Amino acid sequence: MKPRKAALVLLAAVTAAAQSSTYTPPAPAQPLPFSHKTHISAGLDCKDCHTMADPGDKAGFPPTSKCMACHVEIKKDSPAIQKLADYNKKQEPIPWKRVYRVPDYVSFSHKSHVTTAKLACETCHGAVRDNQAMRKEKDISMAACMDCHKAKGAPVACDFCHDPQ
Repeated sequence: MKPRKAALVLLAAVTAAAQSSTYTPPAPAQPLPFSHKTHISAGLDCKDCHTMADPGDKAGFPPTSKCMACHVEIKKDSPAIQKLADYNKKQEPIPWKRVYRVPDYVSFSHKSHVTTAKLACETCHGAVRDNQAMRKEKDISMAACMDCHKAKGAPVACDFCHDPQ
């Protein structure tokens, strides 16, 4: 078999195996424990903490002061909350490890997906509301995004998500 053909066969096999896999990677070790399930059950919504500053391309992490608005009283003796309070006192952001990330060459706007397309956060991030720890549950590959765009009637032209070179 010619090297190019062998490489294509191997690529096809790896792609097929990856698509049929139900493997969910473990949650990355975070600087503080955080349960979306606990916070959602307390009445918080995604947008309460993950704001989208204009132009809305990224959903940010909340400032420690936002967390401390409740945790000045709630679980204040917990070692994790004491560590949170220390970040807040030093005015340092919590160094969270991102779970989902799109490449820099992809133009992606949370605002357009949440506001214009009216997608729930779970569409791309999985059942976050049920998780004790955030982990990557959903495929955010180009193929998965294109499948979603096709299903919802959104544009799939290359220059819709990629800057022309």
